[in-house]
Amino acid sequence: MLRKCTVCFSQKMNPDKIQANRLLSQKSPYLLQHAYNPVDWYPWGEEAFRKARETHKPIFLSVGYSTCHWCHVMAAESFSNPETAKYLNENFVSVKVDREERPDIDRVYMQAVQAMTGSGGWPLSVFLTGELKPFYGGTYFPPRGRWGKPGFFEILSAIHEMWTSNPAGISESSEALLRAIGEKRFFADQGMSFPDEHLLDEAYENCGAAFDRSFGGFGIEPKFPQETLLGFLLRYGYRRGNPDALAMVETSLRKMALGGLRDHLGGGFHRYTTDREWHLPHFEKMLYNQALLSRLYLETYQVTQNSFYAAIARETLDYVLRDLTDDFGAFCAAEDADSWEVSGNGRVKSEGVFYVWTAAEIRDCLDKDLSEVFNFHYGIRDEGNVETNLPEEWRGRNILSVCQSVEATAKRFGMSRERVERILENARSVLSAKRASKPRPYRDDKILTDWNALMISSFSIGFRVLGDIRYQRAAMGAADFLLARLKRKDGRLMHRYADGEAAIPAFLPDYAFFTCGLIDLYEATFDPRYLEEAMSLCREIMRLFRDADGGGFFLTGGDSERLILRQKDFQEGALPSGNAAAALAFLRLSRLSGDRELETNAANILRAFPEHCGDSGMGCAHMLTALAAFAGPGCEIVIDEGPDNSDLEDMLRVIDSRFLPEKTVLFRDLEGENRKKIEALFPSLGTRARQGNKTAVTVCRNRTCLPAVVSGPELEGLFK
Repeated sequence: MLRKCTVCFSQKMNPDKIQANRLLSQKSPYLLQHAYNPVDWYPWGEEAFRKARETHKPIFLSVGYSTCHWCHVMAAESFSNPETAKYLNENFVSVKVDREERPDIDRVYMQAVQAMTGSGGWPLSVFLTGELKPFYGGTYFPPRGRWGKPGFFEILSAIHEMWTSNPAGISESSEALLRAIGEKRFFADQGMSFPDEHLLDEAYENCGAAFDRSFGGFGIEPKFPQETLLGFLLRYGYRRGNPDALAMVETSLRKMALGGLRDHLGGGFHRYTTDREWHLPHFEKMLYNQALLSRLYLETYQVTQNSFYAAIARETLDYVLRDLTDDFGAFCAAEDADSWEVSGNGRVKSEGVFYVWTAAEIRDCLDKDLSEVFNFHYGIRDEGNVETNLPEEWRGRNILSVCQSVEATAKRFGMSRERVERILENARSVLSAKRASKPRPYRDDKILTDWNALMISSFSIGFRVLGDIRYQRAAMGAADFLLARLKRKDGRLMHRYADGEAAIPAFLPDYAFFTCGLIDLYEATFDPRYLEEAMSLCREIMRLFRDADGGGFFLTGGDSERLILRQKDFQEGALPSGNAAAALAFLRLSRLSGDRELETNAANILRAFPEHCGDSGMGCAHMLTALAAFAGPGCEIVIDEGPDNSDLEDMLRVIDSRFLPEKTVLFRDLEGENRKKIEALFPSLGTRARQGNKTAVTVCRNRTCLPAVVSGPELEGLFK
């Protein structure tokens, strides 16, 4: 049975009375949202391309995702407009793509739009020839010209006129654009010098120049978390003993957590803010942000032992457990920016209304004393606390941001800190219950392998750092789901699971992130089957994605659909680079196994991209993290179980409480099947370093192993 689309109802349509287009047969929640548009949409595929060639019409390609506010706006303004739809249907072949399902398509045509306009974003709107070559594009277009932007209908008219009057000019433009965005070749021959560690210092200097010293983050506005960049700085500060690098991380994490980027009632983070101060977000919540930010807060807690970071990490992980985990144990992709509310105009859908409050609403929910304390602390005002041009329905609304510290609030009301904290906790509980009665934002329930893999890593680390068994179970549940439902019998990993169907051959980030996630999960469970799967995925990366001529690994596998370009992902956007993650996976497994081929693959990835990492470092921070890990010093830890393992938990606490970004951990059981599996995977382990009957831990740095220790205090002494 097909799922009903959701956007139909936001446009007051009855899908039972409107003829569906071809998207109704798709599984993507985003495509299903457009299944009842009057636009004659095609999914990406040969049917659409053949139609364009046979009818000599250009292709209009629209790329977006289901929780994107401006995608909803363009859908309501243009794709639901009968006049616009009629013009599209007569003069174009219209194709819809979910960027989260097909990041390969999105990447190619996003590059084209960036080359044409200097910027990009979603919805992505691109015009193609029948051979799929782009010749014009942009992002959101209003229905008619405004804000200095041409209107979508005017653009359609101009494109149609140009297509019919000057086809040779369009062909020439598309060829020139294709040459401009063509993939550069990267040669990683054995004679090429390995990137020097000075790139790390250059990247740090560039980060410092771009860092917002007042509010954290980089640049002015809009503000994105840039988790991989902060992760690099955390490692750089640890590696170099540089307090300024750590200060950049702490300032950013604290400002993000105190501002409107964070959901102060339900936990989790929105995707980005439109202002410099982290106050006004676009309200969609993406799984990958929760994964990357929770890990960053956990690691910063390990470095600083400041419980504030642990609390934010726990709150974020709990949000994912509660609101983004499906019945099978996997993690859903996102929650929408928009949600329903009842107003004088009836039931309408607006951005952020689930999260914002009027001062009157808060006074109605809380006793007077509670509301005064709460409103002072969170900056709630009768006139609203968003000082920008907003739609009328936003007048008087407030976004929760910590505007006054607990200490300042206590001083203002003549209370103890403890009493203020109790009042705020009670108020948040009451308001959370009230908010739960509102319609929740739409949840995109598709399962993406790469995003789930990032979350598996974060839950695994969360278990090790915070000791909450729920996090270990969550990581295991998602990993087991991916292995059971998204790995074909022939071993090929799939990218997306939706409505009972696993589809789309997985991309390099799927393989690389999942390999890293399985290694992290092994360290949280010591179940060797996760390492077996990680080793298998590494072999598949080498088989499917390697560029034997140019070095590094392609985004798509050799068995995947061929697009106009076959690209490599080393520049980072919202997600870490797949090549960088692959380098880290190869490196971690090579240090466990002694497999030199894995280490060589990691080195060749780094040789392929030194020039581009050196430009500023800020666009390939995860690659620099991989470079730092390769340079060492590595830290391999082998735990040999003995008949007496009474000190094991203490020793694990010593390991897990420390920030050891280059560490790898192996656990060898005293006997049994798990021991056999580990020794088969890693024959170089050798015999156990006996310390009587005690469980022994051996720490090796730079291929030099220290004497085994058998207690927590002894192990702690090795890390001082």
